[in-house]
Amino acid sequence: MKYKFIMENRKEFRLGKMCTILEVSRSGYHNYVKRKLNQRKLENQFLLKHIKAIYTEYRGIYGSPRIYKELRKRGIFCNRKRVVRIMRINALRAKTKRKYKITTNSDHNFPVAENIIGQRFYSSEVNKKWVSDITYIWTKEGWLYLCCILDLCSRIIVGWFLDTTLSSDLVIAALRQAITNRGENPGIIFHSDRGSQYASNEVKYFLKKHKMLQSMSRKANCYDNAVMESFFHTIKSELISFERFQTRDEAKIKIFEYIEIFYNRQRSHSSIDYCSPYEFENNLKIKLVA
Repeated sequence: MKYKFIMENRKEFRLGKMCTILEVSRSGYHNYVKRKLNQRKLENQFLLKHIKAIYTEYRGIYGSPRIYKELRKRGIFCNRKRVVRIMRINALRAKTKRKYKITTNSDHNFPVAENIIGQRFYSSEVNKKWVSDITYIWTKEGWLYLCCILDLCSRIIVGWFLDTTLSSDLVIAALRQAITNRGENPGIIFHSDRGSQYASNEVKYFLKKHKMLQSMSRKANCYDNAVMESFFHTIKSELISFERFQTRDEAKIKIFEYIEIFYNRQRSHSSIDYCSPYEFENNLKIKLVA
């Protein structure tokens, strides 16, 4: 009891000394401690709640720019620097993007197409320029090969296909899905790298049959297909690098969900004013009608 009395008095002495130095009363100090959260702190708590909800909803891949834009879409307006500060204090960071290796077999005897696009990775209309590439996904049952086709206007994935073998059939299957989804559009520029799958006679015949123009990157120039490589970097850093697929079927289900539900319809893209590809195309339709 005596020790407790001494410690309490020592605490009161220190408090009194502090109040004297700061020229405030003890009652004023105690009122400050007991005072309810001020308006600023309440606003920060409100923002943090919504920031965490968006962060979780978008799988932890959104950094402050996208979260700021999403808050505005939901009618919550605040300073961008405030979002940055709240996320930093609460250790909310976008998932780290990991590097990955792209392998293209351009050592073949097939003739290659001219580079029609020439790094002009934009289009004011949908179904005018499509780009494509193939990547590799490891599962415990073995490799899967993913071929995707992206529309340069809206950045939407118009067609994709997964297979256990790497051949021209993989590209043709993705093209068939794209045509099923978007309809016949003669004159589309179809751009890819110089891989043997794209340079094959089967793919050339298919493109000619559907009146599509083939375009290919220059040799060993990754920038000539930068948008498609950027998509693969995104899907790997946001999904594949954080998964350990037990089976090929598991990989197919998760990749379907990522591309068709999340990437095409939910994920915002800085290149299209922080809209999702699906939302961007709907906005384009509204403008054309108006």
